[in-house]
Amino acid sequence: MDASVLVVGAGPVGLTLAAELARHGVRVRLVDKLATPSPYCRAIGVTPRSLEVFEDMGLAREMIDAGLWLDGMRMVLPGQPPRDKRRDLSDLPYAALGVPQYETERVLTERLAQYGIVPERAVALAALSQAEDRVHVELDGPQGRESATFDFVVGCDGAHSAVRKALGIAFEGEAWPFEFMLGDVSIDWDVPRGLAVFAVHPMEDAPPDLLVAVPLPERGRYRVSAMAPARLGAPARDGTDHGIQAERPGAGLADLQEVADRLLPDRPRLGDLRWSSIFRISIRLAEHYRAGNVFIAGDACHVHPPTGGQGMNTGIQDAYNLAWKLALVAKGEADRRLLDSYEAERRPVAEAVIAHTVEESVNLGRRGEGDRLADTQVLVSYRGSPLADVAGDGLSAGDRMPDIEGLRRHGFGFPLRLFDVLKGTRFVLLVPVDGTTDAVEALAADIHRRWPGRVRVVALASGEAGLDEPPGVELLSDAAGRFAATFGEGQAWLVRPDNHIAWRGPAATVAAAVPTYLAEVIGLK
Repeated sequence: MDASVLVVGAGPVGLTLAAELARHGVRVRLVDKLATPSPYCRAIGVTPRSLEVFEDMGLAREMIDAGLWLDGMRMVLPGQPPRDKRRDLSDLPYAALGVPQYETERVLTERLAQYGIVPERAVALAALSQAEDRVHVELDGPQGRESATFDFVVGCDGAHSAVRKALGIAFEGEAWPFEFMLGDVSIDWDVPRGLAVFAVHPMEDAPPDLLVAVPLPERGRYRVSAMAPARLGAPARDGTDHGIQAERPGAGLADLQEVADRLLPDRPRLGDLRWSSIFRISIRLAEHYRAGNVFIAGDACHVHPPTGGQGMNTGIQDAYNLAWKLALVAKGEADRRLLDSYEAERRPVAEAVIAHTVEESVNLGRRGEGDRLADTQVLVSYRGSPLADVAGDGLSAGDRMPDIEGLRRHGFGFPLRLFDVLKGTRFVLLVPVDGTTDAVEALAADIHRRWPGRVRVVALASGEAGLDEPPGVELLSDAAGRFAATFGEGQAWLVRPDNHIAWRGPAATVAAAVPTYLAEVIGLK
């Protein structure tokens, strides 16, 4: 069948978007101008929040098996003994994971194949126009030029995005005047497995002299980065000029060893250089994320310093945010105004990421301990978005829904996590009940009649209430009282398909408030 959505760019963001659209039941076509996937390890870190996204997609185990837990860092500063700093994230569902980007792309590509979707390689966007709610494109591929029409097009095609350029969306910002060198090497030293090494010599009125070694899953291997020496430099080109400069010779092992000898007191030996490259950093943010039926996501929208490993993860969550909204509209199940919330929610996140990564980069080696959750992305909230109900004290509409354990359901011989209950492509309405399920059964019947298959209704009984599970309702027992302790007594919660809170309010108001929210705010048809 003809695809409804064209995704341009088969990196982690495009692959995530295509997989999510397919999971939500939308026909997708995915193209990429590269003849083969990039061999470079552009990104490594997978944040705890991105692992929650991959869990919802059914991919967390595959990603974890392909990666290595990043447990902290060894900080090396001039005149000080090295300090190992480990980060405890045991109160979250997942810690931080290191996965080479090519492995992230492999896992996502294999999932896409299960939906019958194969990225089309060596296919580039040549032209794009819009008319009568359709998007017309010209694609250049191995068989020549092709004309095609889609309901929607999404550009996940990086900092040099052809989609963004075709839309004429401004991508203002600046490029840093210095360059970095990257390399995949083995290092012979005593650093514990899972620890990154940051060797930093701060400078006054100049970028710091640094070497960063992030561990790879293979024992003894690291992706290292350092300031590139002047002899490897080249004049900046016009345009964004961001990222790996694949057309230029990379650094040699001697170049990387020179920095290690200068900054690391034990002068460990680097060896077995598998690849290297020169890397440039720009700081840019797209003026808009959408024009009509065409969207952009990931590096096509935002580029910034790699500090904290935020770039790929922010793009993955752009895709996760957009996919469920685009799927509802593409299938005719929601009003098109729902799509306005994509830019409204995600562009402020990118603004905050840019500000944070720039500040952290400028002050590298000069700061003390920061917020341990700062780079996990679990603190990202959409409060104030068009889809968020009025915020209150504590957990509010727009926030990420936290996980809890210990829920029980009849017929299950094991306890459930809340994330087990939320997993899937639908809205989930969580309603506390006490003594009777008559009201929630009637509400579920009304919701299922108006919006079949789009909202799951879950009732939570405190203790062992001994209630029967009504038709159309999942009945859970909160015997340990964890739901009430975390979310408040008598509070009902509507959770979006991306596990952010859509609405919260007293359970007594849910029968009137939730259908109104779904119809008027989300625009469900």
